[in-house]
Amino acid sequence: MRVLVTGGAGYIGSHVVTQLLAQDHQVHVIDDLSNSSIEGLRRVRTITGQEVGFTRADLREKDTLTSILRSFGPDAVIHLAGLKSVSESVVRPALYYNVNLNTTLVLLAAMGDAGIGRLVFSSSATVYGVPSELPLRETSAVGMGITNPYGRTKYMNELIIADHAAAHPDFSAVLLRYFNPIGAHPSGLIGEDPAQIPNNLAPYVTQVAVGRLPYLQVFGDEYDTPDGTGVRDYVHVMDLADGHVAALSHSDAGVTAVNLGTGRGTSVLELLHAFSAVVGREIPYRIVDPRPGDVAAAWADVARARAIWGWEASRTLSEACVDAWRWQRQNPNGFSAPPA
Repeated sequence: MRVLVTGGAGYIGSHVVTQLLAQDHQVHVIDDLSNSSIEGLRRVRTITGQEVGFTRADLREKDTLTSILRSFGPDAVIHLAGLKSVSESVVRPALYYNVNLNTTLVLLAAMGDAGIGRLVFSSSATVYGVPSELPLRETSAVGMGITNPYGRTKYMNELIIADHAAAHPDFSAVLLRYFNPIGAHPSGLIGEDPAQIPNNLAPYVTQVAVGRLPYLQVFGDEYDTPDGTGVRDYVHVMDLADGHVAALSHSDAGVTAVNLGTGRGTSVLELLHAFSAVVGREIPYRIVDPRPGDVAAAWADVARARAIWGWEASRTLSEACVDAWRWQRQNPNGFSAPPA
């Protein structure tokens, strides 16, 4: 299958591209490199021994996008492009609405112009807002009580895609509701390399462990959880990437939402202790005020992905910590320097 991957040079994108190539799909990536590095795709080529087509472009440039779609002729599009920080979205909401909504609107229009009718969309568990139940099922309430603009852009994108599908009866879309990706490729060649101070827990922990940051900030310890810290469903990024490959097999017309997680909740302190065990020493941390927009706990029911695609997360939390630490240890400054 020929697959166009938007945002394919980023953390999740580079792992998705690696797994697509491993399954003999042909891949072309569009990325503006605003929060990613072309070095990631170079290393994907090293891992797979295969070429990756690449165009540096803003996805909101419709003429450029339409031209690429027509020349490459993909069978499907995996749409990963967008801004993804919950905390940044709270202080820069207009930027998040501009980028995250317009990239999808322009992509759908360009796909229509090019006659392409299959989409896999990178959504998020944030669409569930403050959870109405746990574990979260695809039938759980969405759109109510979303606590941050990032989550609202994901929910709005789901509505946009659903309305597009309703207007185009042959259109097929899968909404992949990610929980919390962690880990890295087992080679240590690609992993999460945020441009600024990490907003996600795992890269923050590994950057403290490698000496780039002095200590981990734990945002709140008075949640209604077993140890007072936030509980999330941490899924290995390689399992997440395999979920995208599985989603390409889905050809039913209309829109299908699917959770990608492990089905288990892990607290911040539990994850910190798991990383400490892998690193071989205690990782320093301080309790600070909770972040605006965070919820106490969220984890997935993953029965739908298992039932329709036979997909389920197979890698453990410990494996995710080992792989993330290997990546950070070999690349203490991320993609800005060759791997050690």
